[in-house]
Amino acid sequence: MNFLAHGWLARGGNNDFLYGNLIADGVKGADLSAWKTDQAAGIRHHRRVDAFVDGHPVVSDVLARSPRRQRRYAGIALDLVWDHFAARLLASDERRLLVQRCYRVLATRPAPARLASMMPILVEQDWLNRYADFSFTCRAIEGIGQRLSGPNRLAELVPWLEEDYARLARDFARLWPAVNEVLGVPPRDASLTRP
Repeated sequence: MNFLAHGWLARGGNNDFLYGNLIADGVKGADLSAWKTDQAAGIRHHRRVDAFVDGHPVVSDVLARSPRRQRRYAGIALDLVWDHFAARLLASDERRLLVQRCYRVLATRPAPARLASMMPILVEQDWLNRYADFSFTCRAIEGIGQRLSGPNRLAELVPWLEEDYARLARDFARLWPAVNEVLGVPPRDASLTRP
């Protein structure tokens, strides 16, 4: 799962919890003592979501049918593909409110060094809404692959993702309810979900 899905799963928490979920991939190590309590809780929640998704039978099945040569990178591509399907699934008003809140949270708190240069671009180019466009999602996957060393294995996965799109949509339809049931954070206060 990537930014949009993590934001959705964390929407019931306060803004520090949401922030921790959004920036967790930029945080290394188990020692979270430098973070505010709710931010650290958000980072831990993000990590639990990732572990749940990575260990889910749906993901195992998808990885088993991914091209062998690029299989090591398929999980990275799937994170963005899951965001694509989440963007398409969420009602436009739900997504708009969530995205506005995520962008506002990211604009008022500095991202960790590993994400600092990417976050302003993510907001400026409106990635969280644009994930609904599969062509944009594929370009984002290719762009991440350009930042990795060696051949762009992520770009090499795009033809498979396009060919397997309908099956990936069915996979997401099985995965998403399970993730929400096990790891979705119910709202503690209705005001927390408004922008």
